[in-house]
Amino acid sequence: MDVPAQDTKSVCPGCAERDREIAELKARVAKLGAAARAGKRQAAPFSKGPPKADPKTPGRKSGEDHGAHRHRDVPSRIDEVYDVPLPDCCSDPACPGRVLLKGVAQQYQTEIVRRSVNRQFNVAVGACDACGRRVQGRHPLQTSDAIGAAASQVGPDAQALIVQLNKEAGLSHGKVKRFFKAAFDMDLSRGGICRAMLRAGRRCEPAYRAIVRRVQHSPFVVPDETGWRVGGVLAWLHVAVGQDATAYLVHRHRGYEAAAELIGADYEGFLTHDGWSAYERFIYAIHQTCLGHLLRRSKELAEAAAGVAARSRFPLAVKAILKEALAVRDRRDAGGLTAEQARGQAELLSRRVAALLVPPQADADNERFANHLWNQQSALFTFLEYGGVDATNHKAEQAIRPAVPNRKVCGGNRTEAGARAQSVLTSVLRTTVQRGIDSLGFISDTLKACFGRQPQIVPETG
Repeated sequence: MDVPAQDTKSVCPGCAERDREIAELKARVAKLGAAARAGKRQAAPFSKGPPKADPKTPGRKSGEDHGAHRHRDVPSRIDEVYDVPLPDCCSDPACPGRVLLKGVAQQYQTEIVRRSVNRQFNVAVGACDACGRRVQGRHPLQTSDAIGAAASQVGPDAQALIVQLNKEAGLSHGKVKRFFKAAFDMDLSRGGICRAMLRAGRRCEPAYRAIVRRVQHSPFVVPDETGWRVGGVLAWLHVAVGQDATAYLVHRHRGYEAAAELIGADYEGFLTHDGWSAYERFIYAIHQTCLGHLLRRSKELAEAAAGVAARSRFPLAVKAILKEALAVRDRRDAGGLTAEQARGQAELLSRRVAALLVPPQADADNERFANHLWNQQSALFTFLEYGGVDATNHKAEQAIRPAVPNRKVCGGNRTEAGARAQSVLTSVLRTTVQRGIDSLGFISDTLKACFGRQPQIVPETG
């Protein structure tokens, strides 16, 4: 009896689907493995890959949009004048001609002074003839009343520069020491540099408290946080960016209590954040979830999709709505839409997002993203309902960046006192930039001032 041959063309649909998903997963694993191996082999792990075969010419392009070339301005103050006479003969050695004067041109140069100034203060010491209390004089350039063993000190401008080089430029204590020796022939020790920053931190405490109060009374606050270490133990660096002031806080914990120290538990303004649950506990604030985080998450989900998730258009649909919301904002800010029209668009976009979230997602990652969006529905388009509200927490992320070199170089702070000085000094440096104040001058003036007479960094908030 003949056995009929098996029909190889008829394949089980379930098996075909399974084989296709297995092939996709294998290709994805191979791609990820190759990327990981390439990252370990290359010297620059953050490289974007090989350069383009036909890159664009660097710099500004010629044409109507090129704009005027920028030249250095002539100094408003001239401290030194030098006459530059003509040479005795022509620049061509073979030419026997004489050089005749036709005019005088000006050239300007701005130079730095590489020297230190050593001061001696002859401090008068006396006593009150009524109570016998010891009294001594104080010069405006002095930073303390210490004499005797502590009589030799570093000046206020030098201490202010130490703070800026370490906290803003990210130089280690050893590099600050070498910089002062090379630039000013000034000998400092690493311990002396550390003590100078701790002293500056203590002196700037009143300014820090004023900054925190200013942030808490700001019409909007943009917070964020990043990992930190104090004495090798995990901690967190919190930041809150206000309208014209920025406050930092190194705290042992990451929770709501730490954020409330900067923002204020009863804050009632606009709060733009990354959707972290601790920020949602500010129940009196009007919230805006960072659209930048949501767009990045949508893009990552779409790129990493495989199998069932690859057939889902959910991440791309969310991304399209968020992009449309940003376009509405740009049109409103450019005058193409009224505020009322923008609010109407915000309501329509909210409905479209809600419609996407109703059916459950087959993929677990997409379902988690949908749950997050469900919880953030009321805070997605606040920036369209109210003018002047940021759609992202970009300001806070930018404020975090200057502190990252300190974390990479020093691993954070070694002591609680150093952590406190970190909070105070970074707040002062960042706020002076926001307010257009000379940071070196402000810290120097604070060090020279007697307690209770420190200069103000922000107006007093009632």
